[in-house]
Amino acid sequence: MSAGNWIPAYVGVGSNLDGPEEQVRNALEALDRIPETLCIVRSSAWRNPALGPQPQPDFVNAVAGLLTRLPPERLLEELLAIERRQGRDRSAGVRWGPRRVDLDLLVHGATVMNTDALVLPHPGMATRNFVLFPLLEIAPGLRVPGLGPVPRLAAALNQEEQQADTANAWAIPVTSPSKAR
Repeated sequence: MSAGNWIPAYVGVGSNLDGPEEQVRNALEALDRIPETLCIVRSSAWRNPALGPQPQPDFVNAVAGLLTRLPPERLLEELLAIERRQGRDRSAGVRWGPRRVDLDLLVHGATVMNTDALVLPHPGMATRNFVLFPLLEIAPGLRVPGLGPVPRLAAALNQEEQQADTANAWAIPVTSPSKAR
């Protein structure tokens, strides 16, 4: 490995096709094989209704905590390569449609960026329970650059959902969190 600094990064993983729990598990295992990157912790797998065009199957989502020496753009390339190896073709899909696997770089250290290829922190993460609740599980002390502490973001989203009376927001986690190594 190179002599660069280790940077904490968080990756959202989701699937709603072809055995979603297995697809998520395979993607989480693939994170261990990214060069100059260690998968340190994984959240529970959570089942939730799909965001986007309906009807489509529920999603299984999780978040992984990594330590990496890769810059954000290179880490994103590795995530997209995992998606391709698991059979995802981003050019053929409808945005927010059903998919075999979806890997999103949520946070990369203190990086704030907005390019054509990558926006950090991930846009919309503060409004997505399928990101914040698993993230709260594994990184309750995380401060998302430009957004604030994860517990505050999750509490605000939870309150917003209660006020909107969204009865179908969440089911019980599918699995328990674990240390990756």
